[in-house]
Amino acid sequence: MKRRTFLQAGAAVGGGLLLDFYWAAAPADAATESKAVVLNAYVRLSPDGLVTIVSPNPEVGQGIKTMLPMLIAEELDVDWKDVRIEQALSDPAVYGRQFAGGSVATPLHWDPLRRVGAAGRQMLIAAAAQTWDVAPSDCDASSGVVHHRPSARHLTYGALAARAATLPAPDLKTVVLKNPKDFKIIGTSKRGIDSPLVVTGKPLFGIDITVPGMLYAVFEKCPVFGGKALSANLDAVKALPGVRDAFIVAGGTVFDGLTSGVAILGTTWWAAQKARQSLEVVWDEGPTAWQSTTGFARRALELSQRPPTLKVRSEGDVDAALTASAKVVEAAYSYPFIAHAPLEPQNCTAHFKDGKVEIWAPTQNPDPGRKIVAKTLGLTDADITIHMIRCGGGFGRRLMNDYMVEAAWISKQAGVPVKLLWSREDDMRHDFYRPAGFHFFKAGLDAAGKVQAFRDHFVSFGADGKFANAAVLTPSEFPARFVANLDFAASLMPCGVPTGPLRAPNSNALGFVFQSFIDELSVAAGRDPVQFRLDLLGERRVYENPAGPNGPTPPFDSGRMRDVLALVAEKSGWEKRASLPAGSGMGVAFYYSHFGYFAEVAQVTVSAGNLKIDKVWVAGDIGSQIINPTGAENQVQGAALDGIGEALGQVITIEGGRTVQGNFNDFPLLRIHQAPPVEVHFLVSDHPPTGVGEPALPPVVPALCNAIFAATGKRIRSLPIDPKALA
Repeated sequence: MKRRTFLQAGAAVGGGLLLDFYWAAAPADAATESKAVVLNAYVRLSPDGLVTIVSPNPEVGQGIKTMLPMLIAEELDVDWKDVRIEQALSDPAVYGRQFAGGSVATPLHWDPLRRVGAAGRQMLIAAAAQTWDVAPSDCDASSGVVHHRPSARHLTYGALAARAATLPAPDLKTVVLKNPKDFKIIGTSKRGIDSPLVVTGKPLFGIDITVPGMLYAVFEKCPVFGGKALSANLDAVKALPGVRDAFIVAGGTVFDGLTSGVAILGTTWWAAQKARQSLEVVWDEGPTAWQSTTGFARRALELSQRPPTLKVRSEGDVDAALTASAKVVEAAYSYPFIAHAPLEPQNCTAHFKDGKVEIWAPTQNPDPGRKIVAKTLGLTDADITIHMIRCGGGFGRRLMNDYMVEAAWISKQAGVPVKLLWSREDDMRHDFYRPAGFHFFKAGLDAAGKVQAFRDHFVSFGADGKFANAAVLTPSEFPARFVANLDFAASLMPCGVPTGPLRAPNSNALGFVFQSFIDELSVAAGRDPVQFRLDLLGERRVYENPAGPNGPTPPFDSGRMRDVLALVAEKSGWEKRASLPAGSGMGVAFYYSHFGYFAEVAQVTVSAGNLKIDKVWVAGDIGSQIINPTGAENQVQGAALDGIGEALGQVITIEGGRTVQGNFNDFPLLRIHQAPPVEVHFLVSDHPPTGVGEPALPPVVPALCNAIFAATGKRIRSLPIDPKALA
């Protein structure tokens, strides 16, 4: 990725070296060159040799607060035990874009942050060379010490920090990076920097924040999305024990950040929540009250029988190819709305005072939250300070900042600091859900079992020819570009239910339907499912992909997908699956998303309608280097288990424009006894490293469903898996 990088050196408070790393998009002309901004890393080297690295991006459990500093520490050549890590404030003028999402932290930072460390090492060597009046080429550095080998002299980084701070910073483009064979930190397993706090229950998360003089707030919103509060029994609520205030929040629509509702403030959260039970509100429920899950499904079926209204991709002549096919396969697939359900419900602490707001928020994307708050409260971005607090799970939900603007508005209205904490039911019923979707497939096979036509009529949500958030089908969805005659088209339904990205957005659902239908084609062709996929991928082909929201994206390389598919088949013992006992079966699937190539095999046993997932094997290619092996393995295992949990029982049902489910009793997360062992294998390839938080999720759902078919002969075409369908 083309970037311009700058390094600026200076003296740290109390003595020592301070490195400021600037990183900005490559300017198109001189006018934009001056707009380079500080990116996301301050390196502070103290006289005692300790290195403090300010981590710029939000930590939501993906390990970024540990991984990014590893890149700098490696090239700086300090011992990991001497590294201290601090969380940055949200400040795009200093750090650029700060967010957690899309598994892009590794590809965006792999080269730039290593160069920061290498530049610091070069400056410290230069400082030592000046001190000894020798050539820098006669010196080297390791483990926080610079050595002059000819004279056997050495100085610690701490002793050299003050002198190094007076030297000009080197050009980041010319600094020498380590040979990977010399890595001592990168490629070794490091526990999460916050793990001791997490496992001992120390205050760390947004839910733990307290500030002097604050009140606790709850916020009752209309159960129908987009509804507005007209009136409420505010006087009666204010008279309840522990309640300090209650008022109506006018708000706008559910998509504008601040929705309408009633806020209650108490001396404790429980007092406010208890008072909420006595709240009586008259709502204007609005037009979404007519929408429902059954209505969406009925409308989707109607639209599937009409010509689609939106072209996504068209190649060849699908109708002619279908007519000429030896066998035609049709199937309808669907998946439901699902909630993010992070263990920590949405929360935010805010203090509006003297025309400024200070915010403590567990957010994945703080700057859009800042802009919503500024717009809603009539402030400027400079009036808002955001502390990025560790998130107790995000999965895409905390890319939205509705809870942030609610807390800020309530604090301004109340005139005191406010800690807004949603209940579990709030979190479940006021989400930005993974959108439901309906796919109507038709494909043709020739006499040899080769796919010669493929069609998907996708019925989704949106308006005016544009898909709703995270409800999209892209032109590059596999098997696009691998089938000569292919047609992707869509029909859109209006939807008042808010939708948004969930871990591996779009892919978490599309992987299920496409890889399940491809499995159906392999069965219709009478072919081994792995070999059928290898044949469909064909010889190695590389296709360019369109740029994404974070810049250019790598091309799709079918050879890399073939390799992980072959690896997972080998590790799982795929060729021996015929020896499995009756009622057991193995299923396979692959998927490319977020720059990662993953193939997975699931083995299941079904007995008397009871499903047991015996094991999952995962093979992934995320490039040439696994930066933190333990962290990467944990992310892959977590993604696979996350997908299994979604498939087994997670569904959000809409009735009367409102969510039916409200807690983990009717929206179950995966339980320990349901979790199978997940065996992870990384195929190291000659490509830049990429992220791993999301791409392992999409293949596990179709692999599971395909395994159920292998075990029972019953095809799963809708989620969640209905136990009755297995009996």
